[in-house]
Amino acid sequence: MSISESLGLPANSTRSKILDQIDPDQFRWAVPIMRAGYAGRALVYALVGGASIWSLIRGGQAQGTQDVMTWLGGTWDTAILWPIALGMFAYAIWRLVDSIWDLEAHGTDAKGLIARAGMVVTGAIHGGIGVLALSALGWANASGGGGAGGGGNGPVSRLMQTPGGPWIIGIVGVVTILVGGYYLRNAARQDYLEVLEANAFTRRADPVLRAGVAAQGIVVAIVGGLIFYAAFQSDASQAGGIGSAFEWLHAQPYGRALVGALCAGLIAFAIFCAVNAAYRIVPKAAGDGTRSMRAALQD
Repeated sequence: MSISESLGLPANSTRSKILDQIDPDQFRWAVPIMRAGYAGRALVYALVGGASIWSLIRGGQAQGTQDVMTWLGGTWDTAILWPIALGMFAYAIWRLVDSIWDLEAHGTDAKGLIARAGMVVTGAIHGGIGVLALSALGWANASGGGGAGGGGNGPVSRLMQTPGGPWIIGIVGVVTILVGGYYLRNAARQDYLEVLEANAFTRRADPVLRAGVAAQGIVVAIVGGLIFYAAFQSDASQAGGIGSAFEWLHAQPYGRALVGALCAGLIAFAIFCAVNAAYRIVPKAAGDGTRSMRAALQD
């Protein structure tokens, strides 16, 4: 059975043609980087979702990434922040390596290049979270609210004051909304099954994984909407990260319940990341006997 067949890919697709011509042993070195990155990502979302639910239970507000990092810097410090920083930098490196070596076999056509460019952007964002962790440890300086660099002196504010800055920020907002839509589409079509090993655990966990991917899509889409609105209003304070998304959602009807549900969704996304750390398939490193969830469901 070919690698493309074991992953459940269409026989004549671009990805199948690429994967059927490579030697998986040449790319096994990338697997540990991927596992470390997804483990760090899981830790971040578990902390953000868990801290936010705890805050809501106690009558407070949901917390953004930077708020959680600041809180950790005053309590658990090195016990959690160092693993977060290292995990985020590992994830950033993984996304860069994934893009350069095209480890998921997207190819070099327009669609493939867009997908690979998106990996680099995603890696850069998570590298920024690593910087936030170092900042909480006193190793770096980070500005802005909610982990997005918004607010009075953040990069969004500085860019807003440059010629064409609002247009650039507006485009970033639209792209972010599209990324959120990609996550929601991924959840609806369960495209993530193509890169998860088929076993009893991943089969049972699939409803949680699907909910987690959908929740991430909602958060990213709201963040993108806030960035676009900031550009439209020429007001950098309107932009932000997860914390700003929570604030916006909290202001809606039944906002507290919606925020609580979204926090639970982020914990589900943390589980999704943890499952990826353990069972994600790196297509170009997949050997004989590897079987994806998508392929198993097609049997």
